[in-house]
Amino acid sequence: MNKWYRFGLRVAIYALGLLSLAFSVVFSINSRLGVSPVNSFPYVVHRIILSRFPESTLTLGAGVTAFFCFYILLQILILRREFNPLNLFQILFSTLFGYFVNFARLVVGDFSLPGYAGQLCMLGISIFLIGLGLALYLNVRLVPMPAEGFLGAIVSRSRGRLELHRLKVLVDCLVVGTGAILSFVYIGDVHGIREGTVITAIMAGKALGWIQKPLLPWFQRLCSSPVSQKPSEDPGVYVGTEEQFAGQPARP
Repeated sequence: MNKWYRFGLRVAIYALGLLSLAFSVVFSINSRLGVSPVNSFPYVVHRIILSRFPESTLTLGAGVTAFFCFYILLQILILRREFNPLNLFQILFSTLFGYFVNFARLVVGDFSLPGYAGQLCMLGISIFLIGLGLALYLNVRLVPMPAEGFLGAIVSRSRGRLELHRLKVLVDCLVVGTGAILSFVYIGDVHGIREGTVITAIMAGKALGWIQKPLLPWFQRLCSSPVSQKPSEDPGVYVGTEEQFAGQPARP
């Protein structure tokens, strides 16, 4: 397979994974059971802005992109000269993801299933789409998305003293807690954070493990070398980590 064709195919699969994640965001919102931890903060901020400025044209996609760019800024501040300039491509893919979220909202609209069972079904679809999206974009080994890049930067700066999966739990709790407090203070209620947020945090990694297992051999051939199960020492080189391939998600 021609290397440029293979690279183009990897980029296309990466983008398809982002599109799947974008649809997962909309299905989780429409389930009304809570969004995933990584999207909870930008969703709450988006709701606050719309409640304060009803005429605002700010879209959820733009809010997600801005939040991801903040993650990129934190990576630069943490890594400094160790920051790989190639990871600035995260800005491009973050912007693309923001457009995908707006596109998904346009396609899905206000569609929802009635009753609590219907809400759980919508949430289940969202979790499946998260697992599919992560399996697609993680395994082609291009640049990390900003949330994973931020966690990787902290782990790299700690020289291995911090474990990725433990750090992820801490950051998720911090993001969700901050979003809940802001929502309560500025809106008077907690929006976007419910039992579905917890269920997604638990089940997304399992969905990733189930979906990617049959796909791994194909990804290994596509990437020309076996997928490493060891974290790269260079935070700018994105390879599969043990946590990711054990079913621990990075955040959608």
